[in-house]
Amino acid sequence: MEWLRVIEKVASKIAPGRGPSFSEAHVIRALETIGAKEGVGRIKLSEILGLGGGATRTLVRHLRNEGMIEVSRSGIVLSKSGEKVFSDLRSRISEEIEIPKSPLTVGSFNVAVLIRNAAGSVKYGVEQRDAAIKVGALGATALVFSRNKLTIPGVSKNIFQNIQPIHDALVSKLKPTENDVIIIGSANGKRAAEFGAKTAALELLKSEK
Repeated sequence: MEWLRVIEKVASKIAPGRGPSFSEAHVIRALETIGAKEGVGRIKLSEILGLGGGATRTLVRHLRNEGMIEVSRSGIVLSKSGEKVFSDLRSRISEEIEIPKSPLTVGSFNVAVLIRNAAGSVKYGVEQRDAAIKVGALGATALVFSRNKLTIPGVSKNIFQNIQPIHDALVSKLKPTENDVIIIGSANGKRAAEFGAKTAALELLKSEK
C-alpha cells in the first residue's frame, strides 16, 4: 500500500537526531484537514492537530518533501499526489464518528473508525489496544462485522446485549460490510480517542504486509 508507506515516511525523521514530535495519526488528521479546505494556514492546522508551531512546521515540511501538498499565500492544499494518497487512505479507513460511553469502552470520549476488508488481520485486538495506548489513548476495542452483526474476536457472548443502540449506531453510521473492522479508540479527551482509533487502524493494516 503506497499510501501507507508515505504516511510512515512523513512521520519518520529525515535527518540524524531526535525524531518528529508527531505521530502517523497526526499525518492522517493533517491530510483530512487539508483535504477538506481550499487552503488552511499553519496556525489553524496547529490548533486542529494539537501541535506546537515547530512540530507543525516540521510536519508541513515532511508533507511537502513527499510531494503531498502545495503551500502558497492562500494556505496549504493537497497536491495531485496528495489527493491520490488521501483517496487511497479513505478507501481503507473511514471518517471517524463519536459514540457514547458504554461498558464496551474504557474512556469518557470514544471515537470509532471503519477499516474495510481487514477482518482477516484481527487476532484478539491486543495489538490495536497497545497501539492506541502508545499515542495517549486509554485503549481500543476491535470489532469484526460478520453475518450482519459486530463481535469481538474470541468472545462468544453477545457484547451488545444491553447496549443495542450502540451497535445500531455503529452500523448505521459507518455502514460496514462483511469482513470489515470497526475500531473504537477510548480516552479522556476527544483528540486522544481519535488518534488512538486511527493509530490502531494503521497497526491493523500494517499487519497485512
